[in-house]
Amino acid sequence: MKPNSHIKIIIVDDHDLLREGISARLSDVGYIEIIAEGCNGQEAVTLCKQFKPDVLLMDISMPVMNGLEAAKQIMQLGINTRILFLSIYDDNEYIQEALRIGASGFVLKDVSKPEMLNAIKSVAEGATYLGPKVAASLQSSSGVHGETECTYGLTKREKQVLALIAEGHLNKEIAYRLNISIRTVESHRSAIRDKTGGGNAAALAKIARELRL
Repeated sequence: MKPNSHIKIIIVDDHDLLREGISARLSDVGYIEIIAEGCNGQEAVTLCKQFKPDVLLMDISMPVMNGLEAAKQIMQLGINTRILFLSIYDDNEYIQEALRIGASGFVLKDVSKPEMLNAIKSVAEGATYLGPKVAASLQSSSGVHGETECTYGLTKREKQVLALIAEGHLNKEIAYRLNISIRTVESHRSAIRDKTGGGNAAALAKIARELRL
């Protein structure tokens, strides 16, 4: 995604109220352009073929054709659309199958607006994004850890800050080591918490271990 460019999005969900709610939530975001909406997997395929969005925000359980089958067909179109699944289920089978097909992200429907925006931006920029609850569920399942790299959408600098937090360094020490201001460290720390769902230093240290930082 080029700096300052719009992210063109298609939203597909069979629940009208939920789809309209997501649309309303994103409508006031300047860099997002909602170009179409659909209510089943078949419509998702047709709309992607027609409009070639940057990101398809799609449910899994839908009539006519489910989201996973739709994703398979969309991946075969040869377009640059990134698929971000939005589901009420954190079922590992769903998550693994979505990633195996080639989806770029998977978040739960109860996500906050900041996390949803972070997920959209991350996948639009080419990263793989799993919401904190989804990542925790996936990593707790035997044999799954390591199959895909979940970065929570963290930038390189945020990973550096997170690694130093995990080592027990205070903001002042982190600022000195990275040659940045304390205020910048605090800003990175806040962004890390928003993206990972981690609260205190202990929780962030655990996430750092999960990411092998």
